[in-house]
Amino acid sequence: MKYRVVIFAAVLVLAGITLAWASNVDGKWVAQVAGQGGQTREVTFTFKAEGSKLTGTVSGRQGDTPISDGTIKGDDISFTQTFEVQGNSVKLTYTGKVSGDEIKMTRKREGSDQPPAEFTAKRVK
Repeated sequence: MKYRVVIFAAVLVLAGITLAWASNVDGKWVAQVAGQGGQTREVTFTFKAEGSKLTGTVSGRQGDTPISDGTIKGDDISFTQTFEVQGNSVKLTYTGKVSGDEIKMTRKREGSDQPPAEFTAKRVK
């Protein structure tokens, strides 16, 4: 029985350390993202992390869109953005790696054969 208590305590300590190592993504981030026809568009991300849960918005041509399914694990983040275009639902999946004041991100449109877009978001100071 003592060993179970010790193992449980060790698991709790490791979970706390893992959460402490998570990157600080809270705040605004801006990126120049390639759009249709090769035009570059500015996109603003606003993030708030609580433990491993990531919430926030993506702001661009579609206005402010809340993110969903957001997670943060260490330096890795992921989330989705869903919006309507001409009556059709569009879902974008984002993954990224935080490094200081930059997030190297990849965006993929679900159900599309388009290649993923890669870009870097920079923290607004």
